[in-house]
Amino acid sequence: MADIEGYCPTFWPAQLFLCSRFAHLRSAMPSPATLIGFDVEAVRADFPILHQTLNGNPLVYLDNAATTQKPQVVIDSLVEYYTQYNANIHRGLHTLAERATAEYELTRTTVRDFIGAAEAEEIVFTTGTTGGINLIASTYGRANVQAGDEIVISAMEHHSNIVPWQMLCQEKGALLRVIPMTDAGELDMEAAAHLITPRTKVVAVVWASNSLGTVNPVQELIQLAHNQGAVLVLDAAQAIGHFKVDVQALNVDFLVFSSHKLFGPTGIGILYGKRALLEAMPPYQGGGEMIKDVTFERTTYNELPYKFEAGTPNIADVVAFRKAVEYVQNLDRPAAEAHEQALLAYATAALQAAVPDVQLIGTATDKIAVLSFVVPGAHPQDLGILLDNYGIAVRTGHHCTQPVMDRLGIVGTVRASFSFYSTLQEAEYLAQKLARVVKMVRG
Repeated sequence: MADIEGYCPTFWPAQLFLCSRFAHLRSAMPSPATLIGFDVEAVRADFPILHQTLNGNPLVYLDNAATTQKPQVVIDSLVEYYTQYNANIHRGLHTLAERATAEYELTRTTVRDFIGAAEAEEIVFTTGTTGGINLIASTYGRANVQAGDEIVISAMEHHSNIVPWQMLCQEKGALLRVIPMTDAGELDMEAAAHLITPRTKVVAVVWASNSLGTVNPVQELIQLAHNQGAVLVLDAAQAIGHFKVDVQALNVDFLVFSSHKLFGPTGIGILYGKRALLEAMPPYQGGGEMIKDVTFERTTYNELPYKFEAGTPNIADVVAFRKAVEYVQNLDRPAAEAHEQALLAYATAALQAAVPDVQLIGTATDKIAVLSFVVPGAHPQDLGILLDNYGIAVRTGHHCTQPVMDRLGIVGTVRASFSFYSTLQEAEYLAQKLARVVKMVRG
């Protein structure tokens, strides 16, 4: 990143100094890696896509909430599968099939250990977070929600954790209840305690908001749900890449996330469910693999987890996902989390200094490294397009959280979302170029 114009090579977390104001102190400041014990440049070397120019400028990738980039080991794993042991799994007896099956199932046990599940059978491969939520709504939901029952979600949910529950409520004659949020983007937990009642059958909430960055008090929500006999479905799509997950410590009933938000391939996801719940649920789809015996009169379904994995799965991407999980497991995660929080703090201060009237959207006390903002007189889409001209990739719009935008009275935001391979130089560069494009938009 040394070729980014005006980059800030050092950082002092206690002061949040901006480079332009404190350039004379640079020589006295230790490097970020020394301060927080995380060597970001060594990590960046593992991600080939980051080392390129875009529109004549070094790529500054700040759209990690949409999808994360992939380390070389993940890319190599895909090539290895297709060039060395491409075969269908589980039913084949030849060498390629046996190896493919072993590699596929090894991902399942790796994910089990990664999220602290009790057994591999509680790990179901899906198409992603959306696929996992729809599976739960269509199986557990249809079997357990009746007319007059209630489903509770929050005001900051992604559309994928709203629409499936709306559809179920319409089908069953149930009521969808919504936990409100504050202007800062935090859930009103007093209201949550009143909304979750004996009529509640399912509570479905996001752990970390993709549009606000808010980290919700899920342990408290899980307890509120269990106190009323409800199950809790936890959307961990954003959380999984930012901090450690332990499903048994949480005592969560269901948890879903996507591979591509955890540095793995697109098109696959994970559904964790407690064994007793999964055992009682009907299959989601019919076909091969999810059966034990089929006649024209009746079908006997397969055991867990295969009951929910009909048809030929996305074998190559499941295998490659294990490499992503192992990559994250080998990181110093506390140091990576500290690095991300330093980035969030620095970028927030830098943007406010560069554009004094910038309005931050989502100012919760507990956040992942997501920085959403609007600038008066400048449409988010215009800002995103102009920033792209400088090689800066940010996301603009409602981020599939239209109710959040309606609640805050805005059409959308510019969202810069960081990962552990993001740098302080990139945060400074974003602030500098934002100031420039705002002047362009305002004329």
